Amino acid sequence: MTWYALGSRRGSATMAMAGSLLLSAGCAPAARPLTGAPTRAVLPPSAIPTAPTVLRFTWSYKDETFEASGDGAVRRLGPDRARLDFFLRNGMAGGYAILVGDTLTIPGIDLVKRMLPPVPLLWASLGRLALPPTADTLARQDGDTLRADLGTLRGRDASGADGRAWRVAFAGTQLARVDRIEDGKVIEWMTRSVGQDGPLRLQYVHERGKRRLAIAVTDTTIVEGFDDAIWRRR
Repeated sequence: MTWYALGSRRGSATMAMAGSLLLSAGCAPAARPLTGAPTRAVLPPSAIPTAPTVLRFTWSYKDETFEASGDGAVRRLGPDRARLDFFLRNGMAGGYAILVGDTLTIPGIDLVKRMLPPVPLLWASLGRLALPPTADTLARQDGDTLRADLGTLRGRDASGADGRAWRVAFAGTQLARVDRIEDGKVIEWMTRSVGQDGPLRLQYVHERGKRRLAIAVTDTTIVEGFDDAIWRRR
């Protein structure tokens, strides 16, 4: 084992690096133990509708150095296609993202890349559970809420698991929340809820990156179809 004097440059750098790592790890809250009664219930199906649908919304984004807001639209087509268009307030330029299966394409301005979650959480925002394959699943029922942890759990829930795990929650049959957990820490999460005024509200939070995206769906319309060109980058 190597020891460094507190006054040495190498020792100071080592302590500073360790402190930085501890501070970074401290930014993400610890995952709580999974609550409820153990259950063998199967997760409800969460496929998106096959009818071509347009969802219009308002959005706001904030991180440590930047914030913005505006409106936008999602063109959604089951089983696994979505295009998201974002427009900045006051008619300024916007950007878009194309999601097809597990592939997310974000051309144009960096803002959209900056604020969107990774593919599994982006699909969760649209009501589709599309997580990478996992070894273990542990589920608990709490009233009408079904929660499940997925990962390499080895008999534990995600709060005590090593490596990456996912925690999902269903309110009845509706997907309500998905968390990405790393070594027992909640790194990022997405929630879906219906507000008191009726519209669907989505919130994405990256705990370590201190990024927040809030979306309120203002209108949902089924349309006849979409031009195939919308699924290709311009």
